[in-house]
Amino acid sequence: MTNKSFPAGFILGCSEKPQLEIILFWAVILLYTMIVLSNSAIILLSCMDPRLYTPMYFFLSNLSFLDLCYTTASVPQMLYNLWGPDKSITYTGCVLQVCVLLCLGATEGVMLVVMAFDRYVAVCRPLHYTVIMNRPLCWKLVLTAWLCGLLESATQTPVTFQVPFCAHHHLDDFLCQVPELIHLACGDTAASEWQMTISAVLLTIVPVGLILTSYGFIAQALGKIQSEAGRRKAIATCSSHLTVVFMFYGTVAMVYTDPKNQLASKQGKFVTFFFTVVTPLLNPLIYTLRNKEVKRALQKLLRKGDSMRGNKKLSF
Repeated sequence: MTNKSFPAGFILGCSEKPQLEIILFWAVILLYTMIVLSNSAIILLSCMDPRLYTPMYFFLSNLSFLDLCYTTASVPQMLYNLWGPDKSITYTGCVLQVCVLLCLGATEGVMLVVMAFDRYVAVCRPLHYTVIMNRPLCWKLVLTAWLCGLLESATQTPVTFQVPFCAHHHLDDFLCQVPELIHLACGDTAASEWQMTISAVLLTIVPVGLILTSYGFIAQALGKIQSEAGRRKAIATCSSHLTVVFMFYGTVAMVYTDPKNQLASKQGKFVTFFFTVVTPLLNPLIYTLRNKEVKRALQKLLRKGDSMRGNKKLSF
């Protein structure tokens, strides 16, 4: 039986053990708070500290902004379903959630390619770095990433919701995700599956190929760097970016490359949780733990805040 109109929307499946939902609820709140604070700090530091007015930190702040948007678009619905017995989401809400998450996810994937290009120019063409990575080009690269995300969302979302869905309309996931919607379909999903697979190839395999190619050239250039300190700094920056790349594309490939893969379906909740609240928290930590420039900028900002509070106390 199918229901093409779906006036009641969808039922989201949260934890298989309801008694653990309240624990997950508070865990998600804690992680979301840390995500907001850490990513907001990177954006704030990139805007306030002149030493961070470089293309690398410009792209990093954009990545942090994407992580903030992604979690903000998904965490409130997750918290709502974890808190009480109501696990429903309206049809319109599900469509909007899929549309926004596809756009942000695809944009972040392209942004990681842009950041790999930035690292390639910095390591392989250091003398021409400031000329090549000028401000207008950086903005064009960011806008290109957003356009790719909008295109992915505009093409994938309508195809996903054109198929007839089964009457039970129960999604075994924390959020509305394209793979789970395909599993719910009772009609022919060939068109949606093919489009999803093609999109996954274009936005997963091709970007990863470009990133690995750029790092192949970077590896060759690292061997030619005479300064040991310069080599260590380049390796630290590039390894941080590669770690984020493997985390992002690993989870995306697990779910989206083969939409009817049963193993991926069973791991859907874990992947959703990891991609929604773990990855956006790890990204700023990975980029800043070994980054002395960000640490100095944060210490400077904290000292400035302490001095301002001290001046206010003296004025009273």
